[in-house]
Amino acid sequence: MSPNRRHSAEMGPHASRMGTARLYLVTPPLGDAGVIADALADALNAADIAAVLVRFEDGDEAQLLERVKTLRILIQSNGAALLLDGHAGLVARAECDGVHLTGTDALKAVAPSLKPKYIVGCGGLGTRHDAMLAGESGADYVMFGEPNGRRPSFDAVIERVAWWTEIFQVPCVGYAANVDEVEALARAGAEFVAVDEAVWRSPASLRAAAERLAAELVR
Repeated sequence: MSPNRRHSAEMGPHASRMGTARLYLVTPPLGDAGVIADALADALNAADIAAVLVRFEDGDEAQLLERVKTLRILIQSNGAALLLDGHAGLVARAECDGVHLTGTDALKAVAPSLKPKYIVGCGGLGTRHDAMLAGESGADYVMFGEPNGRRPSFDAVIERVAWWTEIFQVPCVGYAANVDEVEALARAGAEFVAVDEAVWRSPASLRAAAERLAAELVR
């Protein structure tokens, strides 16, 4: 089974709800991907990571492809899906597993050309209606709580995650701004908990996040 199809099965719309969430790492915007390689390798070796969302600083196509190349084998050889933040046109050429898009317009434009071979996730969903449109438009997961502009209150993020997982089968990613939010997102039903570099660059913070997810399994 190819890496793309394996990861699509794990993160796609028919993924089973296993009773515990898995971690989803989010990189800082990268100009030189090598600056995070060691810390990312440590994180991938230290915890069960479902996916890594790679974000970029501006650059031309050749530069972006080179940045992906620096991290691709590291991420995929550790069993994690490599997702690009935007840049859907580079997914196949860069041998990635999929793309994360912001908003339903981007999702509708891209999903038909990439699915079912690649994972297509969607965030930037400000309303319940937006989230339902994303699900109807073929998103393999929806993300709530990411810090795009003004983040809603954490109580609002928890409410949205709980509502979604109660009703819909498409997996949900809850974005944890810090370690203290990880367990609450998992308890609300998120299949995946996204953590940015502030968490995974710190071995102690990453270990705490993984332990809080593991604790949900035995509840």
